[in-house]
Amino acid sequence: MPDFVENTVAGLRRAIMEALGRAVAEGALPGEPIPPFVLEVPADRAHGDYAANVAMVSARTFHMAPRAIAQIITDRLDLTETYAESAEIAGAGFINFRLSPAYYAGVLADIEARGEAYGRSDFGGGATVDVEFVSANPTGPMHIGNARGGALGDSLASVLEAAGYQVCREFYINDAGNQINKFGVSLEARYLQLYRDDVEMPEDAYHGQDIIDHAKAFADRYGDKLVAATPEARRQALVDYALPLNIQGLERDLAQYRIHYDVWFKESTLHQNGAVKQIVELLTQKGRTYEKDGAVWFKGSDFNTEDFVLVRQNGIPTYVVPDIAYHYNKLVTRGFARAIDVLGADHHGYVPRLKAALAALDVDPDRLQVVLMQMVRLVRGGEVVKLSKRSGKAITLVTLLEEVPIDAARFFFNLREPNTHCEFDLDLAVEQSSDNPVYYVQYAHARICSILKNLAAEGIHARTLPAAEMECLTAPEEKELIRHLAALPATIVESAKALDPSKVTRYAMDLATLFHKFYNACRVKGNEEALTAARLALCVCVRQVLSNLLTLLKIEAPETM
Repeated sequence: MPDFVENTVAGLRRAIMEALGRAVAEGALPGEPIPPFVLEVPADRAHGDYAANVAMVSARTFHMAPRAIAQIITDRLDLTETYAESAEIAGAGFINFRLSPAYYAGVLADIEARGEAYGRSDFGGGATVDVEFVSANPTGPMHIGNARGGALGDSLASVLEAAGYQVCREFYINDAGNQINKFGVSLEARYLQLYRDDVEMPEDAYHGQDIIDHAKAFADRYGDKLVAATPEARRQALVDYALPLNIQGLERDLAQYRIHYDVWFKESTLHQNGAVKQIVELLTQKGRTYEKDGAVWFKGSDFNTEDFVLVRQNGIPTYVVPDIAYHYNKLVTRGFARAIDVLGADHHGYVPRLKAALAALDVDPDRLQVVLMQMVRLVRGGEVVKLSKRSGKAITLVTLLEEVPIDAARFFFNLREPNTHCEFDLDLAVEQSSDNPVYYVQYAHARICSILKNLAAEGIHARTLPAAEMECLTAPEEKELIRHLAALPATIVESAKALDPSKVTRYAMDLATLFHKFYNACRVKGNEEALTAARLALCVCVRQVLSNLLTLLKIEAPETM
């Protein structure tokens, strides 16, 4: 269903086409096909609310100057069925439209009618999208980059849902391969150290406290029964004990961060069901592999990337093969229309390989989209910090949430585009002032709730108004605020198209700014009754949109602060 703004633009476009039709019928313009033209918001609102370039793009077709064409069109424009009150020619031949008070009233009526659904659209047409994010190594705690990836991926999934896509949130558990082997070796060493003095910790093992804790907990429960076991059996038993606990911990910590996944997909299943082996066989059948030095290589040069090894000389697949099988599973086996991966920027060289392999498997590589996320730098007192104040250890997702509110963490990580570096100010995140972006937005919501409550105590209640009664909202601050409210559906669509939820976060900050500007310039109470009622209705609409935005970002919308 088109939103109110889309219908407004469609009405203006229809009026232009009808004016062109009249001009052709009268012989003022030749009967030639009209080139595509755009109606867009001018950079400077002083030029109008919408500008059409129809005259400029038609100059060659009609063999006339753009201003002459624009004059012919405007002379025949009928705006009675539109929300425009005037049209004028500007510059080289733009036709600028100014919207009537009925338009601004209509925006507010649309918000009131849609309520919690305002801003949502069917742009995506229900297409299925798998969004995979975080996918932290299950052998240890989540680091600060995972904290940014979690907020980014979860908010992106919410934006896509609001834009009309059917979204699956997915966590890929790397429970196979080198990191699991290293996990087993690390657990084994710590376990044996409990019973023997001659066991040293390998340098390349995991040295975290969590490994020590797992080994001790296993020993407390099962004793020394693994000391005499073979290394293979001992490592497997320790991994089988510790890995599920780590995965449970990931799920628990992410739930605290308000992230809940639809699918937890284990890499090991791809090995167990033969999917990894099948991928190599499929690529070989399609003539996309060759053997060299006893290894199986992929012909990446056929797809504008370098050749790379699929299977080593020892017959063990490289790390990229399960990843190819995993994405083939998403896009072919499970049939998602698109797969979106949120990855660290260090994966930039990996993406072309993955896309090339998909193309070789006759899967459109554009169905895989990758959001590359830059690093996070934590700052306190103007200085870069790497350690937690409380524990003196590296800051993880869990320790971050011990220091700053969840609302602040999720909001701050979505303040900037994913491909830009993120500077997270730990002091600002806990500050209760307008300098704190999330506090600033939440305060706008709480301020409106307070306004409504205080006026209700005086017997002045917000109520649904006929559109005609809302047309008194003509102050510049009122119109600017309403125009911003009208832009929410398009902002969400643009955010979904760009895979960038920071567009929504910045929209929320701008909305809070415009509301405060309106409130400082336009008294809600103390005017004539009709204007007070209209401004009160405007406040209700702003509160609704702020609530919708914060809900989308999984941030609380407080009524008091």
